[in-house]
Amino acid sequence: MPQLNVRPAQSADLPAILAIDPTYSTDYVWQMEAREEGPTTQVTFRNVRLPRSVRVSLPRDPQHLQEAWSQRVCFLVAEEGGQVQGYLHLTLAAVPATGWIADLGVVQRVRRTGVGTVLLASAVQWARANNLQRLVLEMQSKNYPAICFAQKNGLTFCGYNDRYYPNQDVALYFAATLK
Repeated sequence: MPQLNVRPAQSADLPAILAIDPTYSTDYVWQMEAREEGPTTQVTFRNVRLPRSVRVSLPRDPQHLQEAWSQRVCFLVAEEGGQVQGYLHLTLAAVPATGWIADLGVVQRVRRTGVGTVLLASAVQWARANNLQRLVLEMQSKNYPAICFAQKNGLTFCGYNDRYYPNQDVALYFAATLK
C-alpha cells in the first residue's frame, strides 16, 4: 500500500482532480431482471460475463465534479509525493445521518493499490466524527470493479435506481452502517 496523505481537498487540487481519467474496463456487469407476477415484483441481479472487455465512461458530465466542488461537504484527496492520486466526494443524503459517496476516483496507474480503500476509510472516519450512522456508495450496474471494491470493503448491496443516470444506466447502492 502506498504512503498516502489524505486531507481535505483545496481549490488548488481541482485541476488534478479533474485530470483523473474516470473510465474503466470491465469483463462483467450486474444484470438486472425484474419480473412481475400479479401483485408481486421480483428483482434479481446476477454477474454476467461479457463476450469481450468493454471500456466504460462515467455517466455524468465532467462538469459534475466542478458543481460538486461548489457544494462540498467532505471532499478528500489522497496524495503521494505531493501528487494527487485520488479523490472522494461525500455529501449528506436526504436520509438523516447518512453520507452519500457519489464520486470516488483514482489515477489509473495506481488503481488496485489501496488508494480507494484509504480514501474510503478516511470518509468513514469523517462520517463518524460528524455523527453519521450510515455511508452509501453509488455506482453504475456495469461498474464491476467498483462493485468488487464495495464488497471487499464490507459494504453491502442495499438498493438500486433504474434509469438513474443521464444516460439511463441503473445505479446500484452499497452501504455500511457505522458504529
